[in-house]
Amino acid sequence: MLLTMIIWNEHKNFWKQIFLLAKNELIKTYKGAAIGPLWAIIKPAFTIFVYWFAFAIGIRDSRTIGIAINGQTVRFDFFLFMLPGFVPWFFINDNIVLGAKSIRLNSQFVTKVSFPVSTIMTFTSLSRLFVHIFLSLIMYIIILFMHGPSIYNLQFFFYCPLMFLFFTMLTWSTAPMSAFSKDFENMIVSIMSGVFWLSGIMYSSYHKNKIISKVMLFNPINFFVNGYRNAFIYNRPFYWYKTELVIFLAEFAFVFLLGIFNYNRLRKKLPDVL
Repeated sequence: MLLTMIIWNEHKNFWKQIFLLAKNELIKTYKGAAIGPLWAIIKPAFTIFVYWFAFAIGIRDSRTIGIAINGQTVRFDFFLFMLPGFVPWFFINDNIVLGAKSIRLNSQFVTKVSFPVSTIMTFTSLSRLFVHIFLSLIMYIIILFMHGPSIYNLQFFFYCPLMFLFFTMLTWSTAPMSAFSKDFENMIVSIMSGVFWLSGIMYSSYHKNKIISKVMLFNPINFFVNGYRNAFIYNRPFYWYKTELVIFLAEFAFVFLLGIFNYNRLRKKLPDVL
């Protein structure tokens, strides 16, 4: 509890600065580009288009995908199925990679000014959340035309904040460790392309093979991919697959405790390392 209060106290008087720094983080990332932060939207939009073209047009057998819902197989347009998987992935990937680099990239806040270190990870995550919300709005407009509205769409307001919290807490461990070891940072960047294919973004993780299906339950990224699909195309409540929810909540608690432990263990040594 004491360690939790340390992070809370570091945040409570800096909320205005965190929002301003999150905005500046976006501007800084795309500084020098003619259209600036719009690249944050164009890049994922182009990626989605490429995958859609490859699987829905190039590979004609993949135009639809069958998903078992309430004992019946329902077929979805592949682009409709893919979209709510890609949108959270862009946030998760950026948050993991940039979050791990955040302290090193903002070392001036550690070495030159008196600024709470934990807020560096927060404003980095928040800058990606701004992009995610805008992408989610575009996604929802497309889904309204292709699939129609549903009361389950409101579950976005459950999954989105939870996703932000989970991956921000993860950076409490990864950012200080990356500041100490460039190799650790490079390892994270290297494995993310592999993680993409292990996270059910391009396929359903509710696999016919029970062993694969159970293993996938332990991937927290997969939890959010399924969650967005539950909210926007499956029309299922967040507690539909209770085992998946319980496993994720256990992982949430673990990441929270590990993050607090690692952050408190390393934060006082950061100025010397940087």
